[in-house]
Amino acid sequence: MKLVLASNNAKKLAELQALFGGLGVELVAQGTLGVAEAEEPHATFIENALAKARHAARASGMAAIADDSGLCVDALGGAPGVHSAVYAPAPAAEGDREARRRAQDVANSALLLARMRGHADRRCRFVCTLVALRQSDDPEPLIAIGRWPAMLLEAPRGQGGFGYDPLVWIEAFGASVAELDAAAKNRASHRALAVAQMCTLMREAWHLESP
Repeated sequence: MKLVLASNNAKKLAELQALFGGLGVELVAQGTLGVAEAEEPHATFIENALAKARHAARASGMAAIADDSGLCVDALGGAPGVHSAVYAPAPAAEGDREARRRAQDVANSALLLARMRGHADRRCRFVCTLVALRQSDDPEPLIAIGRWPAMLLEAPRGQGGFGYDPLVWIEAFGASVAELDAAAKNRASHRALAVAQMCTLMREAWHLESP
């Protein structure tokens, strides 16, 4: 089954495609279909994911799936939360979309570390909310949520991943998310947990079967 992914983030597409591979789902980035990104004005991951999925389904005429995810830090009342991708003001950056995204990641992490300075409570979690629709007016959206508890480091560690991965310490692995290989991350991450739930829902509600 083909689903349009309501995102143009190449790394997120690759990560989700690998996770959905066992169900025989093929994800198509909305940008390749000429679909512009939707507005994300809401205060919760669920509302934003639903808005993005509806927009992608309506514009493409296909079934759609959207991921709204971010880092929630206890000491900051859940921030950056839904604003994780644009937590800091957009930096002046040249180059292609991915270069600008990397510059934004660096700015976001710097601001988060500055706001956490002096906080003893470093508890945080990555949260992923997935919403899937058969069509834009689907009355029964499938909703899956994954939460990956962690601790926030005081300085970046590791070169892998993206976003806040170098700042997030996973005690079970004794490593930051940026130090994990893709296979380990895909077994344990918030997206892995959400996709596992979503695959169960798709089998039950959409009657999808593994190839």
